[in-house]
Amino acid sequence: MSILKQLEEESIYIIRELAGQFNNPCLLFSGGKDSITLLHLAQKAFAPASIPFPLVHIDTGHNFPETIELRDKLVAEHGLRLIVGHVQDDIDTGNVIEEKGRHASRNSLQTTTLLNTIEKHKFDACMGGARRDEEKARAKERVFSVRDDFGQWNEKLQRPELFDMLNGMIHSGENVRVFPISNWTELDVWHYIRQEKLEIPSIYYAHEREVFKRDNQWMPVSDYVNVEENDERKHTSVRFRTVGDMSCTAAVLSEATELDTIINEIGGSDFSERGARLDDKRSEGAMEERKKVGYF
Repeated sequence: MSILKQLEEESIYIIRELAGQFNNPCLLFSGGKDSITLLHLAQKAFAPASIPFPLVHIDTGHNFPETIELRDKLVAEHGLRLIVGHVQDDIDTGNVIEEKGRHASRNSLQTTTLLNTIEKHKFDACMGGARRDEEKARAKERVFSVRDDFGQWNEKLQRPELFDMLNGMIHSGENVRVFPISNWTELDVWHYIRQEKLEIPSIYYAHEREVFKRDNQWMPVSDYVNVEENDERKHTSVRFRTVGDMSCTAAVLSEATELDTIINEIGGSDFSERGARLDDKRSEGAMEERKKVGYF
């Protein structure tokens, strides 16, 4: 059995455990390659029936347009139920305060919107596309990651996961984040996308775009990013390895317009895809800090 087949079967098992152990789960869907892979696995897990839970997208309002277009296309094609939580609503009501300044981003604000959306719809489990190879805070994550009734991660609440035994028993008010592709690597995901012929946003492929240089990273020029007069700007061929807010997601210089060349490019890279996320670089433990207060 191939590695991809083993990973696929493990993920499908986890997704079915999610559906069997929880009353009201959902699939957190960003429109990026990992959540698209997760959606495809969920469809395989329940075929020929439709998936028995909704997609949830936390919309910062600063997304790449290509991502939103594909999200809506997939929802329409497959008859999926989509719930969107808008960060702008929490800004308007004063629940969060929008950042200002050179590195302003809405990425951290989406935690509040996520927790409000979970509470509004009474979700007891949220499935996401996080992987252990992404970042050190993810490396120690459980497949069933328990969050307390404030949505926070606490290491004392986590359970051992031995011999594929997943314990979804929680107290009222608690929530579990479930990560079916936790054991996949970035290259595994790309090989699976090629094998399954999955459609992903066009920004993952090399294209011409105006970018500017900040902290040795090439950032996309957009209305959501504060570009200063002395920032170096140019039109060049770039692509994105990860999908996040336009305000915190850097591009990589690339000519890779096909899956084979992307896979070869990633195989020769010496930094992870999260290295292109500026929000992860705000402090040494930025991801850990966001996870503790309820981040995905």
